[in-house]
Amino acid sequence: MASPLSGLVVNVAEVLRRVGNVKDIDVAIDSTLLELGDDRVGGQDVPVSFHLESTNTGIVVRGTVSAEYHDTCRRCLKDVTDRASVDIGEIYQREITDPDAYPLEGEQLNLAPLVREHLLLALPDAPLCRADCPGLCPVCGADKSDPAEAECGCSVGAPDPRWEALEALRDRFDDR
Repeated sequence: MASPLSGLVVNVAEVLRRVGNVKDIDVAIDSTLLELGDDRVGGQDVPVSFHLESTNTGIVVRGTVSAEYHDTCRRCLKDVTDRASVDIGEIYQREITDPDAYPLEGEQLNLAPLVREHLLLALPDAPLCRADCPGLCPVCGADKSDPAEAECGCSVGAPDPRWEALEALRDRFDDR
């Protein structure tokens, strides 16, 4: 029986025979099998496209991984659905000479850790529903991105009294 991640465990014996040998991989892996540990990406097929090429020191892996994610806008708290995509360029080596290289063990190349790592790093830490999202009113909590609530009428121009000392200092230097 083949492993569910068999598309990411690749036999590279033929690629390793000679420098310059190549192999292309195009698979879709169920995100739950990648063990991402992140609820934002779940229950979907993750398209993986790689080009493997043998070198003197190992195998160079180039390609792309992308997945749809679901999160919450950091400013207005609306649901956000977007696609994270990342270009990958890594090397696998038998004898690690590059500190960023992945280990090449035997004639099997396990691409799952590479896919997992790059996909998780491609997910945004603080997503936005759109780049110019005005967020929520700091006074009443109205959603300023919603046209019906955009004119909440709150006055947000009142400065925080804790900044008065810095304002006085700025006024003093503005005269020069």
